[in-house]
Parts: sequence; structure tokens; C-alpha cells
Amino acid sequence: MLNENYHIAVPTAFYNDETLNVEGTISHIKYLYRQGVRSVFVCGSTGEQHSLSLSEKIELLDAVNKNRELTSNMEIIFGVASIRQKEAELLAKHVSETNIAAIMIGYPPYIRPSQEEAFHYTKSLVTISGKYAILYNNPGRTGFDLQVDTINKLARMKEVIGIKEAGDKNKIEKLRIDSDKHFYIYAGGEQDLEANVKHGFNRLSSIAGNVAPIEIENWFEALLKGQDLEGQEKQKVENVLKRVYSGTPIINLREELNSQGAMLGTSRSPIGNQ
Repeated sequence: MLNENYHIAVPTAFYNDETLNVEGTISHIKYLYRQGVRSVFVCGSTGEQHSLSLSEKIELLDAVNKNRELTSNMEIIFGVASIRQKEAELLAKHVSETNIAAIMIGYPPYIRPSQEEAFHYTKSLVTISGKYAILYNNPGRTGFDLQVDTINKLARMKEVIGIKEAGDKNKIEKLRIDSDKHFYIYAGGEQDLEANVKHGFNRLSSIAGNVAPIEIENWFEALLKGQDLEGQEKQKVENVLKRVYSGTPIINLREELNSQGAMLGTSRSPIGNQ
């Protein structure tokens, strides 16, 4: 089971020629660990996953897995998705041989599988990986929307422990999860976070936490308790959110973190191609 209420979705580092920079990615994860972060989501939420080849994903996975300081002390969640199920299954098989704590299952963009096809895609990846799994539904980016009935069906698998829902938040009220099962609802990023928490979201997949990990975590924990920050704490969080979300978040993250000495490099075009 995943114990952390909050994880940070880390950007994938690239060199200026857009080739994968494994060292830069690991360096940023280590920085977050030194800041007190105890869970990260690698290869997924900040948008790079579908630009990575299978070999690049495996290279990144192997590098994370070989770092015992990280895998022993952090809950590492690794993104598993592909427009081809066979490639996603190969990645899941590789994950099964690692110390990764869980996978986040993304759905292929553009092809828009049926609900039954998505169910079998998910079931296969969960079974092959042998890890706890979080479903990641983001219809605005993929064109595919995981429906309530499919979510309920998948949640019967003991390994499926949550969903990161970036679509219709009203789905949460319609989920029918066994009363004895811990099932977590992850907010994808900080936009509308206060409203999402009131709606029943109880965990956070953070983007702005890359810049201010402790401040964002404290804010989220306060929201879970029905509270809010005040004074300088609140102002600092508002400033961070403005810097990250004014424009393209992944571009803003890279610029902010690179200016602080990180090695995240550029994004893969056309992102940032201006």
C-alpha cells in the first residue's frame, strides 16, 4: 500500500538536443528527497511519457531502481502507458523486476479504445507488473474517458488502489468501492485543488511541489483538515502557483528549476517551440 498522501510528478530531464538526460532526472529526485519529499511520480504526469521510446523508459526505470537510497526511502511511482499495449506490457514486465512501489497506468492518446478494451489493457498491465496501481484518467489530453462502470470494475482488483482523475470530478460520487478497501482519489496538480478536496479528492499528484515541495505539502495537508494557510505562508503558495501555472506549466517548471541549478534542460518540441 502507498502511505504518502502527496507525491510530486517530476519532469523528465532532456539535453538541449532533446535526448534523454537520466542523470538530470535522478539529480532532481535526489534534490526533492533532501527537501523531505518521500514520494515521486516518474515518467508520466508532466507530459513527457508519450514522447519517450520504450528503450528510454526502461533506461530511466533502471536508473531509478539502481539508486537504493531512493527506492529504500521513497515511494517511487512509475508511469506505464503506450499507444501500443505490447510495449506497455514489456515495460510492466520490467517494472515487475524492480523495487518500484507502484505504477500509474495511463491510457493511449488518439486511438480512443472502447471501455472493454481499456479494461483488458489495464488488467494486463496490473497483472504483469505485480505492483499496486493507480489509474490515470485524463480525457482532455488523451481523448479517452474511463467511465464509472469501468473504474468500479477495475477497483475490484486488489492491486488497484486509486485513480488520478483529471476529467469529470462528479464521477467520484458514483464510485462503488468495497467498504473495507482503501481507495485513493488523486488530484492532478494544484489548479482547483481546494474545490477538488471538498469534492472528495484525498491525495495529490503535485506539479508545483517541484518548486516548493514543503509549502505545497503543508497547504494540501491543511486543506484535508478543512483549513487554509494564512499570512506569509498563503502568499508564498499563491506566488508559486502563479509562477507555475501562468502559461505552460512544464516550461515554467524547467525555467524555474534550471535557474536554481537543476539539470532539467529543454522540453521536446513542439512544447516550447516559439
